[in-house]
Amino acid sequence: MQELKDRIVKEGKVLPGNIIKVDGFLNHRVDTVLLDHIAEEFGRHFNMDDVTVILTAEASGIALAAVTAQHFHKPMIFAKKAKSDNIEGGLYQSDIFSYTYKKKVTLLVSKEWLTSDDRVLIVDDFMANGEAMRGLCDIVEKAGAQLAGIGCAVEKGFQGGGDRLRAAGVNLRSLAIIDSAEPGKIVFRETT
Repeated sequence: MQELKDRIVKEGKVLPGNIIKVDGFLNHRVDTVLLDHIAEEFGRHFNMDDVTVILTAEASGIALAAVTAQHFHKPMIFAKKAKSDNIEGGLYQSDIFSYTYKKKVTLLVSKEWLTSDDRVLIVDDFMANGEAMRGLCDIVEKAGAQLAGIGCAVEKGFQGGGDRLRAAGVNLRSLAIIDSAEPGKIVFRETT
């Protein structure tokens, strides 16, 4: 998606440790018009008529997942990273290693909101090593639901998470795959 790539080049920052900072428009300060364009692009790749729910992980994926859900009139669920007192009943859970926080976290989804009748589109803003996506796929499988696919705005292709998911047969559509990044030079993977 050229509009997204242009914003990454213009406003993104490459920090030490292969950190790509896009918080000025994607996951801290949010450009909702851009998010709506991303949602439209997901609609060109996935059959949204078959999707029953949008799923993401807390916290930075929530904005994109909510805009996508609103755009296609679908409910949205986000996996929590901590159990709160207001979650009743059983939980689906998956342990992952967070690249962002450099520690193990557990993703939690209430069994009340995800069932075997669901056809799930996972949506997230950013993928590094794919652990959050793997954990969300695990939750979909535990629920007995069908995975319609994964829509991701930005993928760090050089970390291999997306490639592992694709090799496992997951229908993954990343709109900007970064193959290499250093200050002043971001190289995108050519996709069709």
